[in-house]
Amino acid sequence: MAVRKKPRKNYRKGAKNRRSLTVPRRLLLAFKLSAGITMVAAMTVFFILVYDLVTQSDYFRIRKLTVAGTHRLSAEQVVRQAGIAKKANILAVNLSLARKRLLAHPWIATAEISRQIPDGLSIRIQEQQPLAIVDVGRRFLINQRGEIFKAWEISDPQNLPVISGLKLSDLVVDQRPEARSAAPCTPAFHAVMQVLQLGQQRTSILPNQLIRRIQVDRQIGLTVYAFDRLKAISLGYNDYPGKYSMLAKLMAYLKGQRHILDFDRIDLNNPQRVVVNPVKFESRATGS
Repeated sequence: MAVRKKPRKNYRKGAKNRRSLTVPRRLLLAFKLSAGITMVAAMTVFFILVYDLVTQSDYFRIRKLTVAGTHRLSAEQVVRQAGIAKKANILAVNLSLARKRLLAHPWIATAEISRQIPDGLSIRIQEQQPLAIVDVGRRFLINQRGEIFKAWEISDPQNLPVISGLKLSDLVVDQRPEARSAAPCTPAFHAVMQVLQLGQQRTSILPNQLIRRIQVDRQIGLTVYAFDRLKAISLGYNDYPGKYSMLAKLMAYLKGQRHILDFDRIDLNNPQRVVVNPVKFESRATGS
C-alpha cells in the first residue's frame, strides 16, 4: 500500500528570523504605548493639581471689583446677577457664564467682563434706555430700537409716552446684537417710531417728555395727546418733520393772539387744510 507524502512547505529565506523578531517588536510597541498613556495621565494630573492650586490661591482672590455703566441698577445688583462671590478667585470665575447671567436681566442691554491680574475684576454694562410704553392689553416697555425688553411694572418709569392701537404683530421682542435679525416694521409701527425719534430732538415742538399718549388708527394715522391739558394733535401719516415745523408756526401764531387763550385740537392730517379748534378767552372766562 502506497504511503502518501505530506506536501512540502516552502519557506522564503529569512522568514523564520522575521517571525522570531515579531514578538519583541510587539512588546516594545506595547511598552511605548503604555509609557505614552502613563505620561499623558501624569501630565493631566499635574495640570489639574496646578489648576486647583492657582484657582484656590489667595494671591488671585478679588480685591478690586469695579462695575461701570449703572444708572438704574446698583453695583451690588449687577454683581449678584453675575453670580460672582465677593472673595472669589478671579481665575475661577467663568467669564462667559457670568456674562450670560448679566444679559438675562431685562434692564441690561450689553455686558462685558474682564480680569485684571492679579486681583481685579471689571464689569461694564449698558442699561436699556426705555423710549415708550406700549399698551396691547398688557403694557410693555420698548427701547430706543422699538423692541420690547420687559413687561411694564409699577416700579418702572411712568413719565413715558403710552402708545395704544398697535398689535403684537407690529412689535419685536428685544434681540441681543449677536443674534439680531431684521425687525418687522409695519407702517403703523414705523410712524410711531418716527414721531418718538422727532420727540428726542432738543428743539422738538413735541418733546417726548410732554407727550402723554399716542393713539394709532390704521386708517387715519396718529393722534398725539400732549401738554398738561392733553391737547389733541392729529398727525395722520407721512411727512412728520414738515408737520412739526407747521405746528411750531401755528403755536407761535396762536400765542400772539390775545383773544385765543389756548387750543383743544389741531388737525395736521392734511397740510393743505389745517384745522384748529381754539379755546377763546371769553369761553374760558364763561366756563370758570
